Amino acid sequence: MPGSNAVPKEATKKPKSMPKKQLVHFEKRLLEERKRVIKELGHHGDTFGPNGESDDDTSAYSFHMADQGTDAMEREKAFLFASQEGRFLWHIDQALRRLYKTPETFGKCHQCTLDIAFERLDALPHARYCIACKQREEDSKRA
Repeated sequence: MPGSNAVPKEATKKPKSMPKKQLVHFEKRLLEERKRVIKELGHHGDTFGPNGESDDDTSAYSFHMADQGTDAMEREKAFLFASQEGRFLWHIDQALRRLYKTPETFGKCHQCTLDIAFERLDALPHARYCIACKQREEDSKRA
């Protein structure tokens, strides 16, 4: 059926598990990314301080209007980056859960269940979709 979202015949077979060596490689990649993101989030925490204020004598808020605008923009930027890193950390944690709970399905596309290319997983170890399914998802969002 052209144009249908039917699962390919090959995908109905029981998925073949990824070799243990590759699973260990991806676990290491995910843990490295997780460590990097947590460190980055720590830097953003320094920007905000415990209550959004600095602990020392200098105020987190300036007295000059131009400085206030610049400070507000910097805080907004830091918050945006921290939010993005937080979402990224969530995706990494989800990938680690998949790897630990169901290693036989790690590296399989969530939509068509075919293997996700090693190169894609190496670049994005938290990827849930193969290139073809991710492209279809992105195209449907644009339409």
